[in-house]
Amino acid sequence: MIRIGCDVHTHTLASRHAYSTIEENVRAAADQNFELLGSTDHFSDMLYPEQDIRNFQFFFNVKAWPRQWHGVTVLHGCEADIVDVQGNLFGHNITVDREINGQPLHGTTTLKKRVFRNCDYVIASIHRKDFTNDQTPAQNAQMYINALQDKKVLILGHLGRSGVDFELDPVLEAARDLGKLVELNEASLTSSEKRDKSLLPCRHIAERCAELGVQVSFGSDSHVSAGIARYEGVKTLLEELDFPEELVACRSKEAFLAAARAALPDFAL
Repeated sequence: MIRIGCDVHTHTLASRHAYSTIEENVRAAADQNFELLGSTDHFSDMLYPEQDIRNFQFFFNVKAWPRQWHGVTVLHGCEADIVDVQGNLFGHNITVDREINGQPLHGTTTLKKRVFRNCDYVIASIHRKDFTNDQTPAQNAQMYINALQDKKVLILGHLGRSGVDFELDPVLEAARDLGKLVELNEASLTSSEKRDKSLLPCRHIAERCAELGVQVSFGSDSHVSAGIARYEGVKTLLEELDFPEELVACRSKEAFLAAARAALPDFAL
C-alpha cells in the first residue's frame, strides 16, 4: 500500500471561496500525521474584478509562517491560472510599479513576477477553458508544455477535470523530461459534483503516467480544513493501477523536496 505524506495543493480563506486559516490547515495535516503541507491559494482573476497588487498581498508576507509548524513542514506556493493558448500564467501582463503601501518601486515589474518571487513552487491549472475551444488538441498540448517551462511551475493541476481537449502523451513526456509533476487531485475523484466527468480522464492520466515514468503529486485541493490530507480516492486509484511507488513524489517529505530541488532552479529549502 502506498502511503502519502504530503498534501501540496490546498487553499485557505485567502482564496475567498475557501474557509479555513493556514494554521487550521496545518493542524489538520498534523492530525493526519502528514509531514508536509503546501498552501497554494488561487492566483487568478476569479478573486477580484480589479487586478490590483493590494488584492494579492496575502502572498507577500509568507515569511511570517513558521517553516516547521505543529510538526509539519510548511511550503508556500500558489495555484496560478493558465490564461491563454501560449501557456502564459495569470499576472504576466499586469504591470506593477508600486508596493502595497503605495511606495513607488525602483523599476516596473509584473504582478506575476512579484507574486512568484515569494512562492516556493507554483501549480499551473485551468479553471476556464473557453480560450482553448477553437484550438487543436496538439495546440492545447503545447499550451500545457509552455506552462511547464516556467521556472516556478512544479505541478500541472487537475488535468483530468479541466475539460480541455489536448494530446496527453506529449504533455506527460515534457513533464517527465523536465522533472515536473502531474497532480492526482482528490477533489476530482471524490467530489460529487466533479467525479462523474473527471473519474475516467483522471484514471487514464494516471495510467499513462505509470507507463511513461512520470512523477505525480498529491493534492486534496481542499477548501476547508476537514479535507486536508484526505486521500481516499487517490489511494484507491493508485492501488487499482498498482502504481509504481517511486513515481509518487508525495510519498514522503524527502521525496517531494528532492523532486522540487531537481525541477526548480530557485527552490532553496
